[in-house]
Amino acid sequence: MTSVNFQKDADHIVTLTLDVPGHSANLLNDDLRASLLAAITAVEADPGISGVILTSGKKEFAVGADLEQLHRIGDAREAFELAQQFKSLLRRLEQCGRPVVAAINGSALGAGLELALACHCRIALNHPKARFGLPEVKYGLLPGGGGTQRLPRLIGIEHALRLILEGKELSAEQARQHGILQALAGDKEELLAQAKTWCLTHPKAMQAWDDKKFRWPGGDTRSPDNVQLWTAAPSIASARNCGNYPAVTNIMSCVFEGGIVDFDTGCEIESRYFAECVLSPAAKNMIGTLWCQLNAINKGRSRPEGLPSSPVSKIGIVGAGMMGVGIAYAAAKAGIKVMLLDTSFALAEHGKADVAALLDQAIASGRQTAAGKQAFLARIKPTVAFDELADCELVIEAVFESRPVKAEVTQRTEAVLAPGAVFASNTSALPITGLAQASARPANFIGLHFFSPADKMRLVEIIVGQQTSQQTLARGYDFVRQIKKTPIVVNDSRGFYSSRVVATYLLEGLKLMMEGQHPRAIEMAGLQAGMPLGPLALHDEISLSLSWQIVQQARKDGAAEGQALLAHPAYAGLEKMVRDYGRSGKKCGMGFYEYPAHGHKHLWPGLRQIFPLAAHQLPQQDLIERLLFVQANEAAKCYEEKVVLSVADANVGSIFGWGFAPFQGGVLQYINTYGVANFVARARQMAKQFDAYFAPAKILVEMAKEGKTFK
Repeated sequence: MTSVNFQKDADHIVTLTLDVPGHSANLLNDDLRASLLAAITAVEADPGISGVILTSGKKEFAVGADLEQLHRIGDAREAFELAQQFKSLLRRLEQCGRPVVAAINGSALGAGLELALACHCRIALNHPKARFGLPEVKYGLLPGGGGTQRLPRLIGIEHALRLILEGKELSAEQARQHGILQALAGDKEELLAQAKTWCLTHPKAMQAWDDKKFRWPGGDTRSPDNVQLWTAAPSIASARNCGNYPAVTNIMSCVFEGGIVDFDTGCEIESRYFAECVLSPAAKNMIGTLWCQLNAINKGRSRPEGLPSSPVSKIGIVGAGMMGVGIAYAAAKAGIKVMLLDTSFALAEHGKADVAALLDQAIASGRQTAAGKQAFLARIKPTVAFDELADCELVIEAVFESRPVKAEVTQRTEAVLAPGAVFASNTSALPITGLAQASARPANFIGLHFFSPADKMRLVEIIVGQQTSQQTLARGYDFVRQIKKTPIVVNDSRGFYSSRVVATYLLEGLKLMMEGQHPRAIEMAGLQAGMPLGPLALHDEISLSLSWQIVQQARKDGAAEGQALLAHPAYAGLEKMVRDYGRSGKKCGMGFYEYPAHGHKHLWPGLRQIFPLAAHQLPQQDLIERLLFVQANEAAKCYEEKVVLSVADANVGSIFGWGFAPFQGGVLQYINTYGVANFVARARQMAKQFDAYFAPAKILVEMAKEGKTFK
């Protein structure tokens, strides 16, 4: 069965329609490449064909290569030849002697955009959700179908390099403005008509780079206009990624070297760097987690089986603060009606105004239209009356982290809800089973832990209490997927999974400073480890006062339950910062950093007096490993204790939840890459040298003995 439908009209224009059987989207897999090759061969063999239109029979044009196939490749020659075969196919398309137009009826990403770039003209539907870009760098790869060669020759080195290095996805209008698209169409009929007209009016079309008179827009690599770019780009990239992402260096090398050779040589250079990327640990880790494991989660891997889908049409959100606003935005964006409740109408209205401000940002970036803004806001109704929550299928409380406050909200909400409605708490640390004690129907009570800012962050941690039913879990899971976010499912415990593990990173940073390690070295170690922020900066963002409040609450709860909270050496430093010096974090302008009204943040000079520097400063690698090991070891304990239920949830949750080094593939994949036996040996060494809490989790010791890895 072919993946490309071949149809010739009365004007001898052939339309090749990409339509891979059995798939919702067109992936550039073996079947599609073989079908394209057969179609191009047929075009070449028929001198009566006067033009070619390439389009799609699916919602999107083409959304990239088969990453699972790339993940399985273990030989550089195989990767190189795969890239060369795809390039050969595209080269035959653009040199077939007929005008070739890409009639793009949806997103064209990765290899899909590379296919479109091999056409002589690109016309796209002006659909607000369509995206165009080369996002391969997000998976530790570089474009392997000539993207690093065609795009710079089309729009110039500087603009192309920025788009490829960032993996940026453009709207249709943005792609047109960049020169990637030549025209836009309002509907499919107009799209195909424009494509046909272009074919008929450009019978001798050829690619600019195949013209002997070709000149690079903005100059080639040797141009004086690009000297400053090539002087600055490598150092900027190194500072940003600390050498953790080889694809970044390889992309720059492809574009630089491609700018001093002919097109075909540049393509071969690209294939060699592509093969190196495919085999890199970073690509293996990132594809394995951010593609294979993520897709499994989004397809319902952690959802209870056998229960019908249960989308919601109306939800209530209690609390119109920052978190409530973000959740309201995400729900309304998905077409769900939202009742936004707070203690006063002014506060509820202010919450809706904050949603409007987020929409204005989306309009400015091209992700939303002015017309769509009004329809969006019409789905959100501010209120102060709990009675207006009566017909909501789901209510999420996003109020202050206080048991009494949350208990009152639970009871007042349940008094008006229908019997089958679900009540969810957006808490970051308070155990769900304890909060559910205030509920008259704990089977319908669940935790939905959104991450800040909730309108942007993709992850939602679903916490299952001791009495939460499977039906409630399924409904919570379906809601998270309905609003286009990624759910991970965890069992109830203090701090759940994400807060519990990220706390080890924050506390280890403080502990290192208490030991006399230089705070700048600590922060740099976090960045070198691949974290988005150093542990001190991240602690400021989260709030030192919140951390101290959580510690105090845990102590109270432990005392009430007859269990003492395990003391961490860093608690004393945290108490000193908050109680003795009143430094609560970024929100109050004072934490480990200073936040001047004018100028950049900087480490607070007073840290040197509170935490004097030790005469012996640890090697930087020790700092890096301490920050990574505490997280990975704690995650392994969570998996051992069945707090987190799958390796995929643990890995994806760590990357999307708190930014654990993406190139490592997540916390448990970091252990796999390090080697379980090696990790255990190093953890034991660190426990003797630094602190007992580095001792390896029991599950790791057993896995090392049995030669197992996390799968």
